[in-house]
Amino acid sequence: MVWKISTIIALATVLPSTLGTSVPPSTSNLQQVCAKIQRAVSSASAVFYPGSANYTADNAHWVSSSTQSSACTVEPGAAADVSIILQLLGSTKSPFGVKGGGHITNIGFSSTTGVQISMKRFSSVTYDKKTQTADIGPGLVWDDVYAALEPHGVIVAGGRVSGVGVAGFTLGGGYNWLTNQVGLTVDTVTAFELVRPDGKIVSVSAASNPDLFFGLKGGFNNFGIVTKFTLKTFATDKVWGGVIAYGPDQIPAVEAALARFANTNTDPKAEIIAAANFMDGQIQIDNIMFYNGPTPPPGVFDEFLNITSVSKNVSTRSFLSLVQAGAPTAGPRGAFHVATILDFTPTTIAAVVNETIFWGNKLADDGAFLVSYNIEPFMSSIYSHGAKSAYPPVRNAGYLPINLNFAWTPAKSDAIFHAALKQSANHLTDVAVHAGQAVAQAPLYSNYALADTPLERIYGDNLPRLRSIKAQVDPKNVMGLAGGFKF
Repeated sequence: MVWKISTIIALATVLPSTLGTSVPPSTSNLQQVCAKIQRAVSSASAVFYPGSANYTADNAHWVSSSTQSSACTVEPGAAADVSIILQLLGSTKSPFGVKGGGHITNIGFSSTTGVQISMKRFSSVTYDKKTQTADIGPGLVWDDVYAALEPHGVIVAGGRVSGVGVAGFTLGGGYNWLTNQVGLTVDTVTAFELVRPDGKIVSVSAASNPDLFFGLKGGFNNFGIVTKFTLKTFATDKVWGGVIAYGPDQIPAVEAALARFANTNTDPKAEIIAAANFMDGQIQIDNIMFYNGPTPPPGVFDEFLNITSVSKNVSTRSFLSLVQAGAPTAGPRGAFHVATILDFTPTTIAAVVNETIFWGNKLADDGAFLVSYNIEPFMSSIYSHGAKSAYPPVRNAGYLPINLNFAWTPAKSDAIFHAALKQSANHLTDVAVHAGQAVAQAPLYSNYALADTPLERIYGDNLPRLRSIKAQVDPKNVMGLAGGFKF
């Protein structure tokens, strides 16, 4: 079903047409908008209301604290219907959210009390052997993508642990298991299918629209709704790796091994994520090791393997199996934040472990479920693999993110945990600065950053260009009706 612009606008409620002057719709008006969407979209799409299983699933997020109750949920099944929906929402100035996998912890970034758009029906994966690319739907999690590509003997540079969504991860940048080899996920995107705020459906590539292509690579949902990602694929059969966990008695040895790996590894096929976790009154380090091949060369991971562990799940396996070995723990409520450093030295690693223990104990009485810090020692050359993009704003320095992941139970503790995340990230930054690392104003990774992180700290000198692109693509600020980091 194809609708003309005039027909869509006629279906809208009679509200001021200039976005930015009218007040948000009331609940009753939102219900009218939901009904009009339901009448306007094709049979490929559907609208759901409170009380239905689809409504509940469409609103659900990885942690309950980033879930909201919307007026209705919409599951578009075609780009043409996304166009209709977006124009109706814009013309009525209705708040909305766009959810891919729902792994974000910032409330309102992909949730809403308005109209919740769930992209779950965009769930196809199509591999093109000739171009060595894959077309991927934004409603998938990376587990689904890897499973679909496995029979073809290829992978894409996507999420590293189970349950992470394709859309937000890619639109935010995307550190992945191939980052040492090919860069961030945005560095492997060849095209986006985008529904612009004016309803036009366009294919955006470096050739067709270099400015918009630049903006989409890290610019989230500022420019419209992506309905398809085209990513480069990479031939991969079996990989090696898994999770090895260490108890408190082995922490000093693990710290030393982490520092040596971070500063001596020269094999781009080897990567790790070491999570210092405080849970149930005790610290444990869970180290996910990855090698892009069936067996790592001697010496790459030997030091980790020789330390006494409390559990070990390491083998030659499929890439999907490796990803699913690292399923992140979620609490009832939770949030991420980030600190940025240049080197994982013994001092910075010790500081991470100390922060884990300090905040794990300090926040226990406030309902802490998990206090976790991820050490991600990529090579300093990772940003050399791609062209300019919204994120990262700087490619001539090897900035490394430290992911802070706090989970807790009572809603009354939200402000306490958010404040603790900021204080801890600032402290880790100070430790690095005092050790001589120039990171006081280093860019912060948007997929980890708290909601009130200043845009300047994420996008740096790219921000004026991004705001200019935004003004051209979305002059009425339709995408400002949805949450997120807004230009």
